[in-house]
Amino acid sequence: MLSSKLFLFPHTTELTSEGHLAIGGCDVTELVAAFGSPLYVFDEATLRAKCTEFRSEFSRYYQNVMVIYACKAFINPALAILLNEEGLGLDVVSAGEIMVAQSADFPSHRVYFHGNNKSNEELELALDCGIGQLVVDSLHELDQLSRIAQDKKLVPDISIRLSPGVDPHTHQHITTGTIGSKFGLPIATGQAEEAVKRAIADPNLNLVGLHFHIGSSIFEVEPYKEAIRIAIQFAAQMNNIYGLQLKTFSPGGGFAISYTSDSPAPPIAQYAEAIGSTLLEQCHSSGIEPPQLIIEPGRAIVGQAGVALYTVGAKKEIPGVRRYIFLDGGMADNIRPTLYESEYEALVANKAEEQAEADPVAIAGKFCESGDILIQCAHLPTVDTGDIIAIPACGAYSIPLASNYNASLKPAILLVKNGGTQLIRRRETYKDLVSLDNVANNRPT
Repeated sequence: MLSSKLFLFPHTTELTSEGHLAIGGCDVTELVAAFGSPLYVFDEATLRAKCTEFRSEFSRYYQNVMVIYACKAFINPALAILLNEEGLGLDVVSAGEIMVAQSADFPSHRVYFHGNNKSNEELELALDCGIGQLVVDSLHELDQLSRIAQDKKLVPDISIRLSPGVDPHTHQHITTGTIGSKFGLPIATGQAEEAVKRAIADPNLNLVGLHFHIGSSIFEVEPYKEAIRIAIQFAAQMNNIYGLQLKTFSPGGGFAISYTSDSPAPPIAQYAEAIGSTLLEQCHSSGIEPPQLIIEPGRAIVGQAGVALYTVGAKKEIPGVRRYIFLDGGMADNIRPTLYESEYEALVANKAEEQAEADPVAIAGKFCESGDILIQCAHLPTVDTGDIIAIPACGAYSIPLASNYNASLKPAILLVKNGGTQLIRRRETYKDLVSLDNVANNRPT
């Protein structure tokens, strides 16, 4: 049972002589003692290995590849610095993410700006910062960006986000490529063609690419292949009608990771072969010069690298119904199970080698919602108050979706390597919690 779970953890995960879980050469029970819990721990070796794997695997099947990291999965300055050292670009979706990149001196030409409702201020910031490419999501944005670019006497590189009408067979909340999605311009309705027509005719814009993103946590490769075929056929038509010269092409990201031992994700090489080979085949058959391939992994870079650590508090048994163990965190720092019905597995970090009990327990958080359940049925050894629960594959989306629900404090984040620790975000304090509230002016007179 233990060995079947360890592959979900970072690459450097091992057991100490005391039977404790260790990551990056650090005993996680000692990390909790030093930094408190909930605590998120990222393994630097796993992060760098994932960056290398994406670069190398996609380059095996396609010559001209750029890997850009999807910041929405999780970003902060320390991570941006690491990603820059690894030669990746950044996919940002807000002014905030642009400013994180700026704070880390990330090269602006390797930053790509996505989003379905960019404000004038965000577009102005992107142009002022020299963002490498803006991914236009609507006809409204096309006109909006043209006016701003004209005022600034700039001609930004843009790509158009297509909606290819492909179902990736993932959760409905993370499906983004169907015709009814809020993202992109549908090919089937003619709006994508209208966008290409306008962009090519607009002297304030330089249309260089096409983009789509069909969803997140996709376990199948066929949806990518189908969407690429549709998009390249569209590109060939746009070349014939309007002279579109396709310089860049992105099938987005959405690559799955393993969250439970019974649902292994495809290897990165499988995605790389399907995407690279299909793109080459379609370009050659359509008479299109193969463009630069831009891929946008987020979850698949950081997901496995991050582990959430909690301390057990109360326990409760409802005879003949259910047993609960309660943690000092929950949906405020990891809302994915509540939001997406996501599943996790867990280990008792200070009892990692002990045999699991036959009857499962529900691992619940401390927040005032019945839906605050991190794991419905966890098979663990006997759990006592004060034990440390480690949940793997928490590096993506848990932190950026975190909240101060019930006026809770957002957790600290560590980067670990070779037995050393770097605190890349301190735990919030109660002073932080009220620092934005204008208490004095809101008191009744």
